[in-house]
Amino acid sequence: MDKLGLYPAGYDSKIHGPYDPSRFYGKPDTPFGQVKLGEMGQWLARRNKSPVAMAQAVGRAYWRWSFKYYYARKSGPAPYIQLATAFMIFSYALNYGKIKNHYYQKYH
Repeated sequence: MDKLGLYPAGYDSKIHGPYDPSRFYGKPDTPFGQVKLGEMGQWLARRNKSPVAMAQAVGRAYWRWSFKYYYARKSGPAPYIQLATAFMIFSYALNYGKIKNHYYQKYH
């Protein structure tokens, strides 16, 4: 908890310039699309699987999405439609058990 709210360990303002929350400042690795099938086990073993690393990955993905769709100068309705669609899929998944039981009943 000592590092909460601080810059990442690999960030250096003299090298990287202004801080970008959507960028990974750690040691670069082979992108997933360029990993060969035989090297997949080694590539997965190099991943950091801690809860903090997962939360950082989700945060970077959120900032990439928001810079691309929400904070763009001419964003249009795309981010709102995407959020509404995500909410609909999430609520459908939550209520799937009730919907499934209701579907198989002959009389309602």
